[in-house]
Amino acid sequence: MTFMDFEKPLEALYEQLEKLREVGEKGEVDVTEMIRELENKIQQKRKAIFANLTGWQKVQLSRHPERPYTLYYANTICQKFIELHGDRCGGDDHAIVGGMANLDGQPVMIIGHQKGVNTKMRQYRNFGMANPEGYRKALRLMKLAERFGMPVVTLIDTPGAFPGLEAEQRGQAEAIARNLFEMAQLRVPILCYIIGEGASGGALGIGLGDRVFMLEYTWYSVISPESCSSILWHSWDFKEQAADALKLDADNMLNFGLIDGIIREPLGGAHNAPDEMAGTLKQHILDELEKQLKLEPDERITTRIAKYSNMGHYRRLTPATTGK
Repeated sequence: MTFMDFEKPLEALYEQLEKLREVGEKGEVDVTEMIRELENKIQQKRKAIFANLTGWQKVQLSRHPERPYTLYYANTICQKFIELHGDRCGGDDHAIVGGMANLDGQPVMIIGHQKGVNTKMRQYRNFGMANPEGYRKALRLMKLAERFGMPVVTLIDTPGAFPGLEAEQRGQAEAIARNLFEMAQLRVPILCYIIGEGASGGALGIGLGDRVFMLEYTWYSVISPESCSSILWHSWDFKEQAADALKLDADNMLNFGLIDGIIREPLGGAHNAPDEMAGTLKQHILDELEKQLKLEPDERITTRIAKYSNMGHYRRLTPATTGK
């Protein structure tokens, strides 16, 4: 079990619990009551810690190495998931995965970022940072879903699109922009879920949908706290202040009107009870799909475009306000 910095008090309690269980297994002393009391203490301590998390602490949770990723959810919540590969143009990006799935009898196309569960796999998946081929693969699958009338479900978890020179040379910006253009007009429902990190255009490339939701301990922003700190303070040392200033957590995103809802995670985060989190996510997807499938495609597209057109605040300048 991996503990974040702010969870250190829990780590000590878990060590005590492990020692008690070892004593109990030897059968020398009955420690049942002591174990129960310690488990209750752990539960209360966890509640106290998670009741007042800062923006930076939520960012840390979104990056927890044991947090469930796209392939876990796809294989857990679906009766059948068939992964499809390649963009039919230049290659197959391993940072974005996708395929057709059966969700309680409802055919869907699931597309999402995949980070990898160990060091070797993280390198293979490029830490969830997609190249242009990844976004073009995602678009190919979306258009395939449209052809067969399958709703699209995207699971977002990326520190950003890959910023390498080669990616820019192969049209990174164009690939993301093309996805936004096409997703705005896709005739099937699109549900987007931020399951971890939602950074910059890397997240937006598969994040324009009829409904956008965030898991409780995730973040969504144009820039990461570390990069923001580097730009403003020329150092990563101010990442915690940057996280608070960016207001990148789910509660703030909902207040800003940039997302449509928050899915609460099990106490301690999704990694603490992945099966429970998967069940919650599955039911939420089914409920939202039921609502979206009742709408006509043209109505859905009009509502989708209006939703994004109304985001943000602006003031139109006139000759009277400019003094001309």
